[in-house]
Amino acid sequence: MSKLDLKLKELGIDLSGKDRKARKGKGIVAVRKYNDLLYISGHGPTDADNKPVYTGKVGKDLTVEEGYQAARLCGINILSSIADYIGDLDRVDYIVKVLGLVASAPDFFNQPAVMHGFSDLMVEVFGERGLHTRSAMGTNTLPNNIPVEVEVIVKIRD
Repeated sequence: MSKLDLKLKELGIDLSGKDRKARKGKGIVAVRKYNDLLYISGHGPTDADNKPVYTGKVGKDLTVEEGYQAARLCGINILSSIADYIGDLDRVDYIVKVLGLVASAPDFFNQPAVMHGFSDLMVEVFGERGLHTRSAMGTNTLPNNIPVEVEVIVKIRD
């Protein structure tokens, strides 16, 4: 068992049973590798069957804390996709860049606090390697009425 597998177990995170390969649309993949970078498509807060766990707009239907948990779940799903693609999360050198989209009520302006759910998880799992640059943007809607979608660029090592 790798160091990160042990860390995930310690955090109570189980990546088994998550199927991120079943994406709709023939031109979409969850992960694309270019040199030593992984470009990870937007992931939402879904369960193992790709059904939304959280729905609605933050600031209207969901609290900041619920949005935070939704962003954290996006992170778990992204970890699952990375593990599926490269086999071993210990190969992650560091998280480079994150874009977080938060479906927001018109008067909600605290998107960064929601996205901390994702960012905090990356640091919990990877330590210093989880530090990253990030943008957190509000949007009117996201697919399937999910409140958060996150895409990531990750540097890996051989």
